[in-house]
Amino acid sequence: GAGEGAARDVGEGVPDVEAALQGARDIVAELLSDHPALRGRLREMVGRTASLRTTLLESERAPQYEAYADYAEPVRRMPPHRVLAVNRGEREQALKVTLEVDEERLTAEVEAAALAMADAASGGVAGAGAPGRRGASARSSPRRPPADEHLRAAARDAFKRLLAPSIEREIRAELTEKAQEQALNVFRENLRSLLLQAPLRGHVVMGLDPAYRTGVKVAVVDPTGRLLATDVVYPTPPHNRAEEATARLTALTDQFGVTAVAIGNGTASRETEAFVAAWLKTLPSGRRPAYAIVDEAGASVYSASEAARQEFPDLDVSQRSAVSIARRLQDPLAELVKIEPRSLGVGQYQHDVDPKRLEEQLAGVVEASVNQVGVDLNTASVQLLSYVAGLTPRVAENIVARRDAQGPFRSRRELLAVERLGPRTFEQCAGFLLIPDAPNPLDRTPIHPESYHVAEGLLARLGLALDDVGDGAKVRAALAEAERAGIDLEQAAAELGCGVPTLRDIVEALKRPGRDPREDLPPPALRSDVLSLDDLREGMVLTGTVRNVVDFGAFVDIGVGQDGLVHISELSDRFVKHPLDVVAVGDTVSVRVLGVDKRRGRISLSMKGLGAGRERSR
Repeated sequence: GAGEGAARDVGEGVPDVEAALQGARDIVAELLSDHPALRGRLREMVGRTASLRTTLLESERAPQYEAYADYAEPVRRMPPHRVLAVNRGEREQALKVTLEVDEERLTAEVEAAALAMADAASGGVAGAGAPGRRGASARSSPRRPPADEHLRAAARDAFKRLLAPSIEREIRAELTEKAQEQALNVFRENLRSLLLQAPLRGHVVMGLDPAYRTGVKVAVVDPTGRLLATDVVYPTPPHNRAEEATARLTALTDQFGVTAVAIGNGTASRETEAFVAAWLKTLPSGRRPAYAIVDEAGASVYSASEAARQEFPDLDVSQRSAVSIARRLQDPLAELVKIEPRSLGVGQYQHDVDPKRLEEQLAGVVEASVNQVGVDLNTASVQLLSYVAGLTPRVAENIVARRDAQGPFRSRRELLAVERLGPRTFEQCAGFLLIPDAPNPLDRTPIHPESYHVAEGLLARLGLALDDVGDGAKVRAALAEAERAGIDLEQAAAELGCGVPTLRDIVEALKRPGRDPREDLPPPALRSDVLSLDDLREGMVLTGTVRNVVDFGAFVDIGVGQDGLVHISELSDRFVKHPLDVVAVGDTVSVRVLGVDKRRGRISLSMKGLGAGRERSR
């Protein structure tokens, strides 16, 4: 029996029979713990039947996690955002997290595996190294009960000490991995939408960075983003010098022809917006700018950066923020690329995601967005240029240095004179760098210089001159005439010595010269009056801007200083699998007020029955 075998093992290093039995049980426990088939079976059972339970601990952060005070949910149904929320609560020692499993059933599975493994070792039907449920031969085995009991004890020990903690770690790690991947997907989509928001072209913009004690910082920029003037006014508490602020902002508006005002949405934004709405009413209606609330997430990060110090060495940090706020309204992409993407406030638990993975993923989104839109070679910052395909930050600096020293580029070919920008780099970047007022009209388009001869050949076949490139209507009419005449695109591509996709891209570029793909989107929402939380009534229909999209819904700015939540169940009259299928950051949407919780500052909104629910491609 087990005791007799153990007695034979007593000797040097094994003091007595109990120690020998314990050693044998430990070996069996290790064998069970290391067996892949058994582990796989247990993991499948745990993943299918276990629940994650959380309890609130005494902690200064506990109030943030009240929703998880006594919470349990099957792991197979737990949504990614809740996984990351629970992980954060556990990390901040506000939550205790446990995996609840059917311990009796799982232990029985391990016991059966232990007995089957013993059967195999003594010549039973189960193959050695493949523990399974105990079969008929195991039940009729001549092995005496004491041996069975030692095997069961080893199995219970293997489960409690080795298998259960290990499988719990694996299940939690798998949940976290999936949740992080989803968080990355949401952040990528939100960032792309944020970067590709429609620009506000041709406006002289006044940027306001709100504050209380230190005053509201003011910056006026021309339509290209060049700084014209700065100031500080004190219309907010504790100063309340509204009359003086009105006079100074009116003077700036008259002097520079301000046509739009951008207000940052940070501290004192509500009071600043109320002041601006009142100030604008004092101006003649014919020269009264509209205003917009601009998300200032990350503005302070940029303002304190080396790049901001180099551009505005004589401005303090808050004045640089006002410049950034004004430029964000004019051209979100050009300004936002200066800021680390994780600071832009459009993610879902982005601070709980692996920083290196996040950085790599977001850099790819920024680069794709920049290259989709194209870059004005003569106004782009170093940061914007460095995201153009093929350009390193060093080469981007060299482009700007050459531009500062010798004036604007007149031709794309001049890029070849830039230090460290050789033919290979030119081949990668040239098509994304636009020169709006170049002598050669093709330099104003996304057509690559290597394909200029194809574009010129196509123009000749259409009976057009190079100077006609800027006239999209004329080009479109000539193309329509060619189609009616039976000119085939494949035949034309063969004659011009290029591929059909290349020729198709050239045709699109000629049809819409200087086109910015963002122009197809609705412009930023401009306002002339202010709302407060007290103005909201259940059933009111308002227009708002989507500020962030997460797994459980969308946050919409309706102009009251606090974003409202449209829960996923209220996004559309039809079933919505994910909010990103319906809305994106920057969208202008109609919403109905469902409820207002003034104490908690929460607004519930709905888009049902308001024409929402259009299909979006992701």
